[in-house]
Amino acid sequence: MHTNPGIIFTAVLMLFLSAIAHATPKIQHWQSPSGAQVYFVENHDLPMLDVSVNFYAGSGFDTAEKPGLASMTYAMLTHGSEGMSEDDIARRMADIGAQLGGSFDADRSSVAVRTLSSKSERNEALVIMSRLLQRPLFPEAILAREKIRLIAGLKESETKPESIASKEFNKAVFGAHPYGLPASGEIADVEKLQGSDLYAFYSTHYGAKSAIVALMGDITRAEAEEIAQNLTAHLPPGGAGNDIAQVVRQSSYSTFRIPHPATQSHILMGAPGVARNDTDYIPLYVGNYILGGGGFVSRLMQEVREKRGMAYSVYSYFIPMQQPGAFQIGLQTKKEQADEALQIVHATLNNFIDKGVTEQELVAAKQNIINGFPLRIDNNKKILDYLGVIGFYHLPLTYLDDFPARVSKVTVAEIRAAFKRKVNPGLLATVLVGAPEEKNKAEKIEGAVKN
Repeated sequence: MHTNPGIIFTAVLMLFLSAIAHATPKIQHWQSPSGAQVYFVENHDLPMLDVSVNFYAGSGFDTAEKPGLASMTYAMLTHGSEGMSEDDIARRMADIGAQLGGSFDADRSSVAVRTLSSKSERNEALVIMSRLLQRPLFPEAILAREKIRLIAGLKESETKPESIASKEFNKAVFGAHPYGLPASGEIADVEKLQGSDLYAFYSTHYGAKSAIVALMGDITRAEAEEIAQNLTAHLPPGGAGNDIAQVVRQSSYSTFRIPHPATQSHILMGAPGVARNDTDYIPLYVGNYILGGGGFVSRLMQEVREKRGMAYSVYSYFIPMQQPGAFQIGLQTKKEQADEALQIVHATLNNFIDKGVTEQELVAAKQNIINGFPLRIDNNKKILDYLGVIGFYHLPLTYLDDFPARVSKVTVAEIRAAFKRKVNPGLLATVLVGAPEEKNKAEKIEGAVKN
């Protein structure tokens, strides 16, 4: 007797979602008197506290005149503040066993601290974090040192095919949009940066009213309120808008062939994909698991690696940002078979867009995504990261509760419709670094869309 796997999956799913509902953290939210938005999960299982403060200050807020300014401003935040050198910071954090960290991308920057929750250690860590955020210094001597270090890294990256491909891909996909600018700037851009530039960027983009404070761990609501206010009360008033310029989608395909002595061609292809708040995001996420996000079970891996042995790995993913981030397909393959591999990728993508996914593929994808979901929230730091995302992108407080259920409801028709709306194979930009039959200079091929 044949049993429909979809029916079995639905029954098991209901039990699983019931268990997840009890496991997901309860998120509390309020606005601090400073104007900052605060997201807090109280958890006393471990004597630890994780805190981050997020800002609309990623590389997407750079300008064509000063690319790399946002990145350098973020990097310099931890290199000293009034009355506290970078050596002082390192020593004091080490003395209490605390960790200073953070993150930076095209949309946002964040400064984070992990510390023991006992008052003495916690207070010392938070005093340091507060000074870094609210009284930073951008001394020319340290800036000069960091510029030398960054320029050395940029020179090295100019020799690496993967770095070249990534930079050219962003430029090809986003053009003059800030998402297409090199996040660290070019060497000439870095050389021009001054301390006054950094302070001006800080003053306009690190304001209290646009800050998102995330707290996770062993403190009470009252303590969380005090901490959030102390970290943001003396931030600058700000004044810059929080919205990144609109991304303009490509109107033609383009191919860039860039010579390189590497033994393999590094290939990236894609286009602007989906914004974080787009209703198509979940269907695209589930569908992409089948296309190229599911490892060995994905179609791209089956066609390019398993059937033909043309690449060790081939993948695809969406980067959901404030504006539509990149939809990207990537692989490395021998130079002599790069064009053939590219044709296979195109054929696989075209077939996926035209015919969609099967019910069997969808059931398997849902099972893997939902079964793996608890691992995405299984420690304090992962939850802290989600709190930052939820606050930054104005997602509902129930986002973590809703995610598995939303995945479970995705249909074959929704995936096909979402991909047709967001991915046009005829409008993709392709970058090949270490291209076959290389010429003495980079070659760019463009063409109009054929109906």
